[in-house]
Amino acid sequence: MKSGANVLVVVGQLNGDVVWMLKAVRMLMLRVAWALAGAAICCFLIILIHSRFLREGQLAAGTCEIVTLDRDSSQPRRTIARQTARCACKKGQIAGTTRARPACVDARIVKTKQWCDMVPCLEDEGCDLLVNKSGWTCTQPSGRVKTTTVS
Repeated sequence: MKSGANVLVVVGQLNGDVVWMLKAVRMLMLRVAWALAGAAICCFLIILIHSRFLREGQLAAGTCEIVTLDRDSSQPRRTIARQTARCACKKGQIAGTTRARPACVDARIVKTKQWCDMVPCLEDEGCDLLVNKSGWTCTQPSGRVKTTTVS
C-alpha cells in the first residue's frame, strides 16, 4: 500500500503542473484571440475608410486616366489623334500632359500657355511652342515632328 500512496502523490503533483500549463495555454490563446480580433477590426476600418474616400469610379488625388482615344489615319503621312483624359488634380493643379501622358500640372502653365513647362514631350524629344501658343511640337532626333493643339 505504501507504493500506491507514492503513486497518488506523484499523480497529484503532475495534476498541479498540468493545471498550471493549461492556465498558461489558456492565457496564451486568449492573447492570440485578442490580437486577431484587433487585427480584424483594423482591417475592417481600413476597408471602410478606403471605400468612403475612394469609391469605385473615383480617381486618387493627383492622378489621371485616359477616357477616350481616337486615331484618324485617313490622310497620307499624317495621323490625327484625339484624346480625352479625366483627372483628379490637387489644389493649384489642372489637367495637362507630362512625358506624353495625361498628368496634373501647375495651373500657371495652362493660364500662361507656356506648354513646354509641363515637359509634354518624351525624354529624347525637343519641345517648341506654336507661334500662336495654341499648342506645342515635339521633335524627335530623327526629325519627325508631333504637333499637339489644345482645345
